[in-house]
Amino acid sequence: MNIIEVNGITKKFGKFTALDDIHFSVRKGEICGFIGPNGAGKSTTIRILLGMLKATKGTAKIFGMDVWKDAVEIHKRISYVPGDVNLWPNLTGGEVIDLFLKMRGNGNIKKRDELLKKFDLDPSKKCRTYSKGNRQKVALVAAFACDADLYILDEPTSGLDPLMEKVFQECILEAKKEGKSVFLSSHILSEVEKVCDQVVIIREGKIIETGSLEDMRHLTRNKITLQTKTPVPGLKDFPGVHSFAEENSRVTFQVDTEKLDEVIRHVSQFGILKLESVPPTLEDLFMRHYKTSKATDEGGAV
Repeated sequence: MNIIEVNGITKKFGKFTALDDIHFSVRKGEICGFIGPNGAGKSTTIRILLGMLKATKGTAKIFGMDVWKDAVEIHKRISYVPGDVNLWPNLTGGEVIDLFLKMRGNGNIKKRDELLKKFDLDPSKKCRTYSKGNRQKVALVAAFACDADLYILDEPTSGLDPLMEKVFQECILEAKKEGKSVFLSSHILSEVEKVCDQVVIIREGKIIETGSLEDMRHLTRNKITLQTKTPVPGLKDFPGVHSFAEENSRVTFQVDTEKLDEVIRHVSQFGILKLESVPPTLEDLFMRHYKTSKATDEGGAV
């Protein structure tokens, strides 16, 4: 069952096209990472999903309901955290959290207290005294203390330190265990890589890749560092080998994932003394797609 369905959404601001015919879906119980550089269209997409903007063309549904026409009903079942949280300056963090929980009507006080402790947030301080990171913590505590079916998070860890980022990751993994869905917009690739089941990559308003992280890794390359008893002839031109470099008796290169087995079998004939293989990261994949798209736009080749 799909919790989010986006079909052919286009959004124009005058002559500027912010989103260009985008398609993707998010299944129940899935964490979906929505990644792209700043200005790619991530926040515009989220505003359409929240019913804050009306799409120029196409349809978007959450829980099978139209995001524009049924926004009020949809909001009863979602929690949203923006990347830059604005709070009432004269209220304390605790008062803001309790206000949000009261408005939702399905807040869990015990969970709220656990989250305050996990995020190391002092709820007695006035919001005007909070740093950006602490304002994010207020929003995250309020969001995860509610019983939502879908969490829409737009750069939610902006301003958080690495320890708090880890706490955040634990929260969304716990939500997944409970069968909830998470739509996580981020440009922090390591964050997405650790927690997401599916990745949607957007650039300049267009979706350039969608799929599971494992599926996408077939499109990128392992990094190999190799040392053998005798030199491997022709390795530089071996099918699937890229970015070959040689230094003394050691060589480094990249190899397409689907060719890795053939390359290892070939080099093993020459007596392997040292072999290090680093699997491709989401960052490798993202940068490769980014370069590919840029070269295509300019009429070049990668």
